[in-house]
Amino acid sequence: MDFGVQALNTGGTVGARETQRLARVVESLGYRSWWASDHVVLPSPRSGGSPVEATEPIIDPLVHLAFVAAATTRLELGSGVVILPQRNPLVLAKQAASLSVLSEGRFRLGVGAGYLEPELTAIGVPTADRGARTDEYLDAMNSLWYEQNPSFAGRYVEFAGVDAYPRPVGLQVYIGGHSRGAVRRAVTWAHGWFAIGTVAETAANLTRLAEIAETVDRPEHLGKLAITVAAAEPLTPSVVRQYEDLGVEQLVIHPAALPGTLDEVLERHAELIG
Repeated sequence: MDFGVQALNTGGTVGARETQRLARVVESLGYRSWWASDHVVLPSPRSGGSPVEATEPIIDPLVHLAFVAAATTRLELGSGVVILPQRNPLVLAKQAASLSVLSEGRFRLGVGAGYLEPELTAIGVPTADRGARTDEYLDAMNSLWYEQNPSFAGRYVEFAGVDAYPRPVGLQVYIGGHSRGAVRRAVTWAHGWFAIGTVAETAANLTRLAEIAETVDRPEHLGKLAITVAAAEPLTPSVVRQYEDLGVEQLVIHPAALPGTLDEVLERHAELIG
């Protein structure tokens, strides 16, 4: 089982020196991946299911991952996850391609539809159409990345007679979320699925995924869907085996949310890497 870390672009770990130090520690301990969280703005005062207070520092995930890329050589670098309908898809496609080049193919673009109404509204995105925007933005970015003469005409995005280089290098797309829409996107569009849950929740989510996979076509070039789960319960060798038996390829931990210093948490969980 491979392990990753997440959300070290938030809270007390956002400084340059601490980020560099932690990135090197994580890589040296044998972790596979480093995932950065995303919120452009947060409700103030805290409301609407916001994960943290608005005063919690959150470094932009793509800026953060470019910084981590320069401090490491092997870690896979993922956005876990960028709230796609809040981003201009052409600008994000350019950023993702650039980061894939600078990281020499280590970047994983994780995206989701979002859920915080105050954040979406502040950025000018109607909550009701965030799913439709996510689908369309994915198709538009795919055109810009891979078509010889990219063009797109949709409800939210339209372009023609333009192009963008460099093309991405080894870029993989992950879809985050547990809704039927998110699971459908993962199956039909993505290389991987970034989920969160306990063993029991993961089992239920994977059952839903299997059911949806029987009703939609998965492009052959995407290969087998990679399952990455942010573990939502304490990890022991037994619990890790239960996730693994479900078909989970990689477990991701949130070190700052676990008891002990960051270094203690990282070393303790590194012992579970197999």
